[in-house]
Amino acid sequence: MSSSPLSRPDPSVLACVLAGGQSRRMGGGDKTLLDMGGNSMLGLILERLKPQVTEVILNANGDPARFANFGLPVVADPIEGHQGPLAGILAGLMHARETAPSVSHVVSIAGDTPFFPRDLIARLSTHLPSAAPVIALACSRRRLHPVFGLWPVALADDLQAWLEAGKSGKVLAWVERHDSIEVDFDDDAETGLDPFFNANRPEDLDTARAVLSQVERNQAAGSDTPA
Repeated sequence: MSSSPLSRPDPSVLACVLAGGQSRRMGGGDKTLLDMGGNSMLGLILERLKPQVTEVILNANGDPARFANFGLPVVADPIEGHQGPLAGILAGLMHARETAPSVSHVVSIAGDTPFFPRDLIARLSTHLPSAAPVIALACSRRRLHPVFGLWPVALADDLQAWLEAGKSGKVLAWVERHDSIEVDFDDDAETGLDPFFNANRPEDLDTARAVLSQVERNQAAGSDTPA
């Protein structure tokens, strides 16, 4: 796997944005399509993600036409029953195996987390051993974020069998079956937030919008400063 600098996307990694949840705490609907001050949640995510990889797909259920403006392949959960992030991760692994033989790993990105690290993939991949398939998970502020992980495509069959057998849909329950590492990330330099701050509830969304507005004001003020 490449450990190239941020300016060079890693061709061995396919990114899968997880948008298959039911958003109950947000009152339903697609959190990825929420307005973020002239952009959408998904738009902000893609701004940080696209420089890191050569291919991005979206895991979402229902009519894919609602995401047509983003120009992304939309892949539904391959397992019925709303089995959570693991079903979305499996969707990414299966898509990579079937369409991108040069891809060795899938990175999963939560669809409600707009300030995740701009060096996420480089940092996760740098810490992986070169031999056996190992899962890399992100953490920050002493908290693990299993939805942000780097997943070997070689584990697709095992995950599919796990879900089809009706085992736990909790990410860590399946991760515990395999070798894994944790990679720690500092707070986001632009926002001052935990980089994995997610908009689970309406008040979280208000916070994200306010922080984004402040960042934009700071950038505008900086651009007006004489050189």
